[in-house]
Amino acid sequence: MIGIIAIVAGILFIVAGAVTWAMITSNLSEQKIVVAQDSPVLAGDGVNGPFSAFAQAQIINTHAEHATGGKTYAQLGDEVTAAQQAGDTAKAEQLQAQRTTVMTASFLRASLFTSVVAYGMAALVVGLGILLILIGWALGNLARVAPASAAAASGTV
Repeated sequence: MIGIIAIVAGILFIVAGAVTWAMITSNLSEQKIVVAQDSPVLAGDGVNGPFSAFAQAQIINTHAEHATGGKTYAQLGDEVTAAQQAGDTAKAEQLQAQRTTVMTASFLRASLFTSVVAYGMAALVVGLGILLILIGWALGNLARVAPASAAAASGTV
């Protein structure tokens, strides 16, 4: 009985993982995102899977670092404050624009990484489903072998 429950649970896990994978793919595809041409991997590919989402997130980071000279959001905030205190409003505005770029890049990367993690979870659930089916199958085989072994041991075969 436990073997059958494990097999049914395994099937449900596989279906849930596959449906989740398909939903993520559908939602990413609807956004019509294309991996930037200067990406070292998957350049020009549509973002519709974990590898293309990761590649796009990485190139977004590269672009943000290039736009700000490698400065982080926090570093730019300090520089904006310093420029404002020095009375250099033009520099403060320029640095704030860079800071906004870094913030937007961070949000985009976080969204793409969320997709990558969701793909990983979907794959994990499918893998667990396969494992549950194998465990259920093994338990079912043990249940059939056990009565035969007990009968042979008692000499009633």
